[in-house]
Amino acid sequence: MNDSNPNPAGAVALCCSHVEGATWESRLRAALPKASLTVWPAVAAEAECAIVWSPTQAFMDAHPRLRVIFNMGAGVDALMRLRLPTHARVVRIEDGGMAVQMADYVCHAVLRHFREFDAYADDAAAHNWRPRKPRLRADFPVGVMGLGALGLRVTETLVKFDFPVLGWSQSIKHVEGVTCLAGADAFDEFLSRTRILVCMLPLTPLTRDIVCSATLSRLLPGGYFINVARGAHLVESDLLALIQSGHLAGATLDVTREEPLPPGHPFWTCPQIALTPHIAGQTVIDEAITQIASKINAGFGDPRLSGFVDPERGY
Repeated sequence: MNDSNPNPAGAVALCCSHVEGATWESRLRAALPKASLTVWPAVAAEAECAIVWSPTQAFMDAHPRLRVIFNMGAGVDALMRLRLPTHARVVRIEDGGMAVQMADYVCHAVLRHFREFDAYADDAAAHNWRPRKPRLRADFPVGVMGLGALGLRVTETLVKFDFPVLGWSQSIKHVEGVTCLAGADAFDEFLSRTRILVCMLPLTPLTRDIVCSATLSRLLPGGYFINVARGAHLVESDLLALIQSGHLAGATLDVTREEPLPPGHPFWTCPQIALTPHIAGQTVIDEAITQIASKINAGFGDPRLSGFVDPERGY
């Protein structure tokens, strides 16, 4: 693939285990009419570009000439655990229609907890008409861990609901209306000022198990946890223990360590935990394909291209 060619055509390898794989294939063919698209397990050994969803090591080994690998989603942790071709760079989807969904989901979870809508639902089921005293937003500061493209959209939306909002990331960010903290030295301060904690971090060796007893116990009393990132960020037994002790009021979990969640898992029967099946931010196919196709057609020498993953950081 020639970096200087504004409309490069060539072999593109597609590996897609997604339930809508056929849709991805047909729309990619339409968006990349000059490319020769080969769908795994068929092999295009000469391909320098791949578009993947949950690829296998066998796929990578069969395509040694890959230079650019487009991941169909925002999270690249599973992909980065593979042994990639020597010169391959990974490109993640930037938003792809997910940011607004994440903002919807997190704001809904925050408001449902803050306004006690779960308790009202229980009252209605028991035929109880029992208004509660309104709570103050100032008493429910929301802390968002991870200020990438998705985390920024979530914090910006939360501010519009008049909650105090804090953001924490590895490097300092600036978001209007948000108290931004950065680095390990500021982590304890961030937690101690947070009552509702939202995890939007990428999963890396440094962030695995970051939400544990030591982390959650630093939240303000009656804390609440929302996870829309990866299940491996959370030590699940620690969450359950802190809910049982009363230090945490509960949690909303869109992700778990094992997915689907096994039938006997204690999360199913914990009344303080709300579960959804990893749907907080789903890739919108048309938006993602438009993004991928535009980058392929631009050629990879274009300095304006973005979304490349830093292999050292893992995101």
